[in-house]
Amino acid sequence: MDQTTIRRRLQGLREGRSINQAELAEILGFNDRQTLSDIELGKRNVAPDELVRAAEYFGVDSGYFTDPFELAGEAKFSWRKSSHANDLESFEQRAGGWIATYRHLSRLKGESVNSFLARVDIHAKSSLFEAADEGDAVSRTLGLGDVPATNLAMVLETKLDTLILHVDTADGVSGAACQLGSLNTIIINRRESPGRRAFDMGHELFHLLTWQEMAPPHIEDGTGTSQRYRHIERLADNFSAGLLMPRHLIESLVAKSPLPKTGEDAWVEWIKNAASKLCVSGSAMKWRLVSLGLLKKAAAERIEDASLRFEARASSHSLPPQFSRRFVENLGWGIEQGHLSVRRAAKVMGTTVDDLSALFTEHSLKTPYDL
Repeated sequence: MDQTTIRRRLQGLREGRSINQAELAEILGFNDRQTLSDIELGKRNVAPDELVRAAEYFGVDSGYFTDPFELAGEAKFSWRKSSHANDLESFEQRAGGWIATYRHLSRLKGESVNSFLARVDIHAKSSLFEAADEGDAVSRTLGLGDVPATNLAMVLETKLDTLILHVDTADGVSGAACQLGSLNTIIINRRESPGRRAFDMGHELFHLLTWQEMAPPHIEDGTGTSQRYRHIERLADNFSAGLLMPRHLIESLVAKSPLPKTGEDAWVEWIKNAASKLCVSGSAMKWRLVSLGLLKKAAAERIEDASLRFEARASSHSLPPQFSRRFVENLGWGIEQGHLSVRRAAKVMGTTVDDLSALFTEHSLKTPYDL
């Protein structure tokens, strides 16, 4: 048995239920609290019968403590949702299974699961302009190219080893950032418009880059009353704006098509065209122009966001494939090598065995089993 995983999950259950060491030690039949303390510190192993008692007390299957395809509270999530989102706890458990599966199979393949994310010089007292400038710098450093929004997911996976999962989320959820040890994951609602997907990805990237300095809340639902909380969320939005709309690209657009001198209709048309070229939303482009001093705030406020919309929610023809090619390749390898059965893979993915094959087809990959 993997004692490291067992002790982490046992301690996670204990702390999650607000049970102190002395109480759990008595439940498990130990003579004193020190025995449990030694287990949590890795100085003593957990015996099989002790594990059975723990599972019975916490109401979980004994496999919970060792199952490599389950996260069991090991990860930190930060979800972006609207106030009407529901069943987030259940969805987080499913998402945890995806990430745990990817981590486990990657380790079996001998591949690194250590995401490389350099620290950015942004803190809770930074200005919104500094956050946007940092996003601009990161865009250039990563080489996101002339249309950063279309390259962001690929670059984050290939250059920063950050797992990107495009999925059908719970209702009202637009995305999430997740830290599992040294593995970073960004989950994106693939049903959102392309511009929204890219902006959310940039927003979650900011949280991953600044997690140690400014850990985000478990749920970002727009109801935070803390001034610090609201400022951090604005920092994340401005970072994403700079990342997807760096100054030099905006200046290039202006050079090719000068900004209107007057007329709200002319501004609406210019903003929509520019947003379309960079694959961002019209609203995001409008406020980026304000931050760069190219459009006065008062003028921007007179332009209704509704008039800037030029893209609907993603249609069935423009949806990105589910999860990511890297993730699905990993899953296929695990099935081929016998590290998980087809039925177990289908259970982890929350689908049927027949429908699981469609996932490989979406990514133009050979189904690793016979139907």
